[in-house]
Amino acid sequence: MKKVSRRDFLSLSSQLGLLVFIPPVLPSRSRYRLSERPYQPTPDLFVARNGTAADLVDRVVTGLGGMSRFVHKGDVVVVKPNMSWDRTPAQGANTNPEVVAEVVKLCFKAGAKKVRVFDRTCNEAKRSYEHSGVAEAAKKAGAEVYFPYKRNYVSVKIPNGERLHSWKIYKDVLDADVLINVPTAKHHSLSQVTLGIKNLMGYLGNDRGKIHRHFDQKIVDIASVLHPQLTILDATRLLLRNGPQGGNLNDVKWIHTVVGGTDMVAVDAFGASLFGLDPTKLGFLVDAHKRGLGEMDLKKITIHRV
Repeated sequence: MKKVSRRDFLSLSSQLGLLVFIPPVLPSRSRYRLSERPYQPTPDLFVARNGTAADLVDRVVTGLGGMSRFVHKGDVVVVKPNMSWDRTPAQGANTNPEVVAEVVKLCFKAGAKKVRVFDRTCNEAKRSYEHSGVAEAAKKAGAEVYFPYKRNYVSVKIPNGERLHSWKIYKDVLDADVLINVPTAKHHSLSQVTLGIKNLMGYLGNDRGKIHRHFDQKIVDIASVLHPQLTILDATRLLLRNGPQGGNLNDVKWIHTVVGGTDMVAVDAFGASLFGLDPTKLGFLVDAHKRGLGEMDLKKITIHRV
């Protein structure tokens, strides 16, 4: 029997008037939108000091080229503050609510369709959301604020993970067009400081206690698959001791500073310097730099004072 080629088959079908459905060849597409947005970090930081929290954020974002550089009309944006602790804004354990509110406002001005704010808290969620002041401030700015649900975590492969090769991450983050990381600068008992990289833990499912062994490597594993297009570090005040939870106002030092950049490692390196720490001595920064996630050498980072 003569073998019929695809061309012959199509020609014959056409002659017979048959309706032939040929599936379109679609371009390859990743499963989640976040990974489709270009991620091109540069070691340029913008640092604003002295002013209201909103003013500091405005100056930093303007220096970076404006929020429209990152957020486009119709985008769904996830803003990641630290609102994990049942602490008041003055205690410095969570992101300053005024910083979060201004970031949300700028996203809407740039054309965002939705801005979502949530966190997997360490203390009781309702109390942490309320007492941090972040939930109320974000809502007033127009954001959707809600608690994560267990069923919405999905397993994500970590191709270049050294300790973690997959982990559950909240689906709304992966489905966002833009992720903006808004950590607060504070002491941490394991990593010495917690800044942008560590802040991403708030989107993780599973038993996060298992991350505490080989902590530095594991939080970098997570950072290798979650790439915020923008990191805005709230250093309006520093929690100098007894972090990450804090609680004593004597541990808090106000320095009225906000730092912004596209390179999360560079932001963290500068943030560490605010505590008098050498970034090259911090395990998670050394590891992140070694894996090509960003620059930690302050001499190679261009710092713009705005």
